[in-house]
Amino acid sequence: MLVDSHCHLTLMSQGVDVVLAAARQQAVGHVLCVSVDLDTFPQILGIARSHKEVVFASIGIHPNTELREEPTVKQLAKLAESPEVIAIGETGLDYYRSSGDLEWQKQRFRTHIVAAKECRKPLIVHTREAAEDVIRILQEERAEEVGGIMHCFVNSWETAQKALDLNFYISFSGIVTFPKATQVHEVARRVPLDRLLVETDSPYLAPVPYRGKDNQPAYVRYVAEHIAGLRDVPFAELATQTTRNFFTLFKMGGSH
Repeated sequence: MLVDSHCHLTLMSQGVDVVLAAARQQAVGHVLCVSVDLDTFPQILGIARSHKEVVFASIGIHPNTELREEPTVKQLAKLAESPEVIAIGETGLDYYRSSGDLEWQKQRFRTHIVAAKECRKPLIVHTREAAEDVIRILQEERAEEVGGIMHCFVNSWETAQKALDLNFYISFSGIVTFPKATQVHEVARRVPLDRLLVETDSPYLAPVPYRGKDNQPAYVRYVAEHIAGLRDVPFAELATQTTRNFFTLFKMGGSH
């Protein structure tokens, strides 16, 4: 059994039922549908409620999403009260797509961290060309109290170590299958197996052999297979452990 720890079902061209059926055929039993804005959150919540124990939801606003009015801690914490919502995010910093004075982005990130601590739910952190500031803010806001996921990890082993020290798990997307992603390969080999997660970030970042095409949760299998090869461990062992890691992080018991 596998878990896709980060996907965007509301952004996919195919219907949810079709996508989930394809996932089941590849032994992908659970997915976390990640929020990027408040407008689509009700749709995400509806999907999670219609597919209980298969689809989980998060609440958050992507660092590149432009808003007229920033969310408050109280607003985010209130939306996170639904039992289907297991995480806050995705949140973080993105210096690749945004430029200029990005103090608003940093403040939004801090708001999400405080909300996560208030509702005691882990964070989903996005970072692009901003690793130093992301780690610094996580440290300043004591994000280790809730931990979370460094999603779609592409940074250095040094950054990974700092995130691990803050009680975060490291999640790898289809990028880990790209031949030239040598830094990602190194980190995927070195992250402790009990702190490793796999994801698609679908419909983006499809892994080899589907690179350049629309991604979907079923393809998380290729991510897991590639990491198993990098680490020289059986695929079944990696699949079992990453699934266990997901349910450990989100404090969900039972047999999965």
